[in-house]
Amino acid sequence: MAPCHAVNVGQPQDGTWAGCAQRRLSVRAARSWRRSLETVAATLEGKVALVAGATRGAGRGIAVALGEAGATVYCTGRTTREQRSEYDRPETIEETAEQVTAAGGNGIAMQVDHLQPDQVKDLVARIDAEQSRLDVLVNDIWGGEKLFEWNTPIWEHDLEAGLRLLHLAVDTHLITSHHALPLLIREQGGLVVEMTDGTASYNAENYRINAFYDQAKNAVIRLAFAQSKDLEPHGATAVALTPGWLRSEMMLEAFGVTEETWRDALEFQPHFAISESPRFVGRAVAALAADPERRRRSGQSLSSGGVAKIYGFTDLDGSQPDCWRYMVEVQDLGKPADTTGYR
Repeated sequence: MAPCHAVNVGQPQDGTWAGCAQRRLSVRAARSWRRSLETVAATLEGKVALVAGATRGAGRGIAVALGEAGATVYCTGRTTREQRSEYDRPETIEETAEQVTAAGGNGIAMQVDHLQPDQVKDLVARIDAEQSRLDVLVNDIWGGEKLFEWNTPIWEHDLEAGLRLLHLAVDTHLITSHHALPLLIREQGGLVVEMTDGTASYNAENYRINAFYDQAKNAVIRLAFAQSKDLEPHGATAVALTPGWLRSEMMLEAFGVTEETWRDALEFQPHFAISESPRFVGRAVAALAADPERRRRSGQSLSSGGVAKIYGFTDLDGSQPDCWRYMVEVQDLGKPADTTGYR
């Protein structure tokens, strides 16, 4: 995924009224999510998902949330315990698969470079041989964090890096869908989720970082719409989905905090109060996959916060951060950070 710039409430985890309220909220959230899982798990038990780009961030959160709901999840990426990608990050696809299994699903790790058609073809052949079906495809392949330059005009941006970003962010999605969709449409009701940064409406009004990044993230939204038309005769659904300001491993590291201490980052970036864990967007995918009437959303551009309002799930702390509405109504207007009414 991408460096979404948004924010989260930041109640202190101490003995004050705010800390106690936050703990009570978390307990209620856990109970509510467990109740909703009873329905979701019954629907996703026996279902097979492919999360392409599941090594870390949103991809990992989605894979684990699908595991929470009882699905078998193939977790792909380039980084394994034996070999790292150009990111040179410690997270691995094996770790993701183990977390899927620990959450209640069946996690299967497979190293795949989604720019290599033969590798993707072999991946789909394995899924077919082992499962004979594919119910959910999540295209979360990205890999561009180290390739783009903030607010740099196209003529000054490194051309090789910019084109590499587009290959990683767009070509990979096309290659994966090309090979995976024949298996997905074998049965009615499949779901394709194209992961991006920003909703169609937000990106239509806002220039996203630079020309290469802007093209990449908007192309994926349009790809979801195009696939919805291709899939319509087969009873399948395609949507574009964006998280808000994601507390990915890389984002937490950049702020010098952890998932447990992320509120400490509010001292120097107050708008981080609207941020969300990767599991939140994961639960959005699980909820869509569990909805027997999801076809009514086909072709749409959705956000984790918007989907949460439809289906009623929460983030790990019991809140429902609505990042993209907050961006428009608070952060982009230069107002002080205040997540009241947005979580």
